[in-house]
This record gives sequence, structure tokens and C-alpha cells, in this order.
Amino acid sequence: MTAEAEATRLTASDRPGVAQPVPVRDIPEQPWGRMIVAALVLFLALMAAWEWHWRAFGVETGHYRNSDGLWAMQRRRIDRGEGDATVIVGSSRVLFDVRLATWERLAGKRPIQLSLEGTSALPMLEDLAADDDFRGKVLVGVTPPLFFTGRAIRGDAVKYAHEESPSQRAGQWLSMLVEPWLAFYDPDYALATVVERQAWPTRPGRPARLKVRKLMVMDADRDTHIWRKVVDDPEYQALCRSVWAQNFTPPPDAPPQAVRDKLRDDQIARAAAAVAKLKARGVDVVFVRAPSAGPFLESENREFPRATTWDTLLAKTGAPGIHFEDYPAMQGLTLPEWSHLDVPDSERFTEALFAAWREVPRGDADPKQPAPKD
Repeated sequence: MTAEAEATRLTASDRPGVAQPVPVRDIPEQPWGRMIVAALVLFLALMAAWEWHWRAFGVETGHYRNSDGLWAMQRRRIDRGEGDATVIVGSSRVLFDVRLATWERLAGKRPIQLSLEGTSALPMLEDLAADDDFRGKVLVGVTPPLFFTGRAIRGDAVKYAHEESPSQRAGQWLSMLVEPWLAFYDPDYALATVVERQAWPTRPGRPARLKVRKLMVMDADRDTHIWRKVVDDPEYQALCRSVWAQNFTPPPDAPPQAVRDKLRDDQIARAAAAVAKLKARGVDVVFVRAPSAGPFLESENREFPRATTWDTLLAKTGAPGIHFEDYPAMQGLTLPEWSHLDVPDSERFTEALFAAWREVPRGDADPKQPAPKD
């Protein structure tokens, strides 16, 4: 048989590199329109049930997600002409406890809120120190277990703000169109988060550990206050306290005291370097120790004595400080879970903080002379 005849004899399945024929299968007639409608109705019903569940739980609508994109929007205000603004950096205490509307009422101008929960103020402070466009004033919140250890759960927000892509900015804008209307759209109520927080059996060597629950609600400019459920729901308040209580005793694998001392000193040195850069540009820097109470305060005083932390920080940086224990107007405030103020008392604290901010001496200024009006 000739080669030509042999090629003719080969079927498609025998020819290398030739695609197999696709079998044709009849698709039975179905009521596709009704099926699509039924699927859509089921989807909407399930979503409505999930939304109803979280609203019944006490979730407030009308607020926004505490995302890196929202933080970046506030950070860009400095680059867009507000380089002389008062900026607040720190952890959740100055995020919750300093009310922007109250400060604006007293100062005539709303500050920029750049604090991040669970995060030392140092990443934000260093970012401002590196920005020649910023020549305003900085209020630096100091939460001892975070500031003097360098803990920065949300520290990547600074990098995100400088590298945010156009698509990420568009995504943030689109997200904000729906965030105030949906209770379940909070990251705290994502299905994966809810599943993770179930009472799963513990594994040997991996003790169960409660994670921080939702504590706050936030407006579009990051004006923030404590969630009413933390204040009004005794069971939820006890849960929040139990989360903090896990940190009141050092774990068995805690580093030696000498290592912790060096870490503390390194954080103070970072702060001193950042403050030096800011002061060289005429930026006014004031440190703030916001209130804590109960076992939380006892733990902080034990693990981070004022003499070796707060006092040393002020001495090394040469910046003034406002410590809540030194001001009668900052006493007797309500902290439902020992770490953040109730809403009325956050407004009182902001008023007292602003008064102290006005009066605290700056640098080589005459201590009898109040600071310039903000």
C-alpha cells in the first residue's frame, strides 16, 4: 500500500495532533427563565436572612469599613494641600477616644485621623517624618503594650497608601457606595471569620485563644467611636474583656526581660529619630497617653512602668506629653472594656485633651505661655 493510501486509511483518532471530534448531545428543554428567577429569589432570601441576623445582633448601619483604602484616602489629604493639618496617629485608643467633631468645634478645623487599631504609632509617625509636604501638628497616641513593643498589626496600611493602584482606588470608592447600607458587609461578619470563631476542639500544644471582636463604628473620614453593643450588652462586654485578659499574664515563651528592655529602647530611639526630623521642619509633636482602667491598667503599669517607658520617651524625644493620670478632667471616665471610652466620655476626654494640648509647653517655649491656637 502506498503512503498516500495509508494516510487516507488513517482515521482522525489515529492521526497525532488532530483534535478529537466533540460529541453532540441534545440538551433537554427546561424552564430556564423560571429556574433563573428561582435562583435569584433564593439568593436574595438568603442574603436578606443574613442581613437580618446581623441587624438583630445589634450591628449599626450608616458606617464604613476600616480598610487600608479608607486610611489611604485620609493620608492623601496631606498630599493634596492639607500639609498644615493636625494629624492624629496612634492605636485604637486615640482612634476611638478623640472625637473629630468635638475637636473641630473647639479648634475650628477638623483633624486628620490616621490611627490604626492594634498598631504602634511609629509607622505612621515615621511616614510623616519622611514627608516634606507635612508641616502641621501631630498628636501621637501611646498605648504601652503596642508602642513599646513595636506591634503593628495594621502597619502595612502605610505601604498600601503609597502603592495603591488605580483599580484599588476605584474598588474603595465603589465599596463605599454600599458599605453604609449593609450590616453583613463588615469584615467581622464574613463567613470565614464566623466559622473561625466557633468553639472548635483544641489541639495539643495549640491552646484556644479568643480573637478581638468588633469594638467600633467608623465614619467616612475615620471619625470613630465605641460600638454600643460593647457598652449595653453585658455578655458581649464580658467577651471583649476576656479577650484583653489573655494578655495580662506573659506567656511561658515570653522573651527574657533583657530582650524586652532592648525592644523598648529601640522603639524609643525610632520615635526620637522621627521627632527630630519633624521638629527640624517646625512640626509640633505632642505625645498622649489615653485612659485605660481596671486589670488592663494594672497590667500596663506592671509590664511597662511609667519611669522606664513614658518618662524616658519624653526625655529622649524632647517632646511634651499629656498623660491622663496627670489631669483631673481626665479622671472618672467610663471604659466599658477597660481600654476605650464610652461615647459621652470620649467627647469629655476630647475637650480635656484639647485644653491640655493648648496649654502644654512646646520645646524651649516659656512654660507659662500657652501654645498657639490650633
